[in-house]
Amino acid sequence: MTSGDAGSTDGTTEDTRRLVLNPTSGDGDHVERVRELAAVHGFRIVETERAGHAVDIATQAAVDDVDLLAICGGDGTVHEAVQGIVAADALEDVTLSIIPAGTANIAASALGIDRLRDGFVAADRGETKRLDVGMANGEPFVLSAIAGLPAAASTAASGELKERIGTLAFVIEGLQTAREFDGLEVAVGAVAGDGEYVWQGEALCLGIGTLRRFTGENEPSNARNGRLEVTIVDRVPPTDAIAEAVERRFLNRETPHVTTIEASELEVIALKDEPVRFSLDGERREYESVEIGVRPQALRVCVGEEYGSRI
Repeated sequence: MTSGDAGSTDGTTEDTRRLVLNPTSGDGDHVERVRELAAVHGFRIVETERAGHAVDIATQAAVDDVDLLAICGGDGTVHEAVQGIVAADALEDVTLSIIPAGTANIAASALGIDRLRDGFVAADRGETKRLDVGMANGEPFVLSAIAGLPAAASTAASGELKERIGTLAFVIEGLQTAREFDGLEVAVGAVAGDGEYVWQGEALCLGIGTLRRFTGENEPSNARNGRLEVTIVDRVPPTDAIAEAVERRFLNRETPHVTTIEASELEVIALKDEPVRFSLDGERREYESVEIGVRPQALRVCVGEEYGSRI
C-alpha cells in the first residue's frame, strides 16, 4: 500500500524522501500518527505487506534515487531495510532515519530517538553519523549477531506474546528457554588488534556487537571504530539467577566466565552436527560456519539531539 505513486517524479520533496511503514510492528497503534507526521514532513509512505517486504522497498527506493529513507517499525524492519540498501549497493547514496514503532527499538534508542516524532525531527535536523555495518556471510546487521541462550530466547518470543506484554516477553521466554538450553559448542577464530585469537568450547552465549554493547554499562557502542565487540560467556548452570544475569547484559561486572575482545573479523564454526542458531538484529539465522566482518562507517543515519550523551 502506498500514499501516492512511489515510482513517480514530479519535483516534490516526496521524490527524495520515502518512508517504509511496518503497520504491524509493536502494538500496531502507530499507523495513523505516522501518516500524519509523514505528510507534514514530506515523506511518501510505502507499507510493508509481508515478512521481508522492507528489503524490496528499500532496494526500490535506492533505484529511485531516494536520498532519505525513513524506517518506521522495530529493529527487524531496520535490519531488512539495510539489507535492501546493501543489495542495491547504495550505502553511499541513501541516508537512513529510524522512526521507532517496534517492541524494543534498540537501534533507535541508541541513536537518541525515543518517540515517533523524534525520528521525523532528526530527519529534518539533518545531523548524521556514519556507523559500522556488520556482515555475516554477506548479510548486513546493524546491532548485533548473537548465538546461544539470548538468541534462543529472542527468537522464541512469539508475536502474540510480544504484542500482549511487550519487552517483558523476551524476559519470560529467556527464563523458560534457560531451563531447556543445551549449551553452545563452537570454535571461534578472530583477528584482534593484537593478533589472532582462538576460543573453543561450550558457551552460554556468544555476542558480536556493532551498535549494541554486551559488557559494561547498559549503553550503546558508538559503532564507528571499525571493530566488533565479541563477548563469550562460558557455559554455567542455567539457573534463574543466570538467566536474569543474561537479561542484565551479562552481569555488568567483571567475571571469570566472560571473555571480551575487539575484532575486525572472525569465524564461528559449529562443533556439533547441527547448525548454530543466531539472532541477527533479532532475525533468526542458522549457520554451520559463518564469517563475520565489518564495513567501517558504511551506513549514514540521522541521529537525535541526545545521541552524544548516550555513547
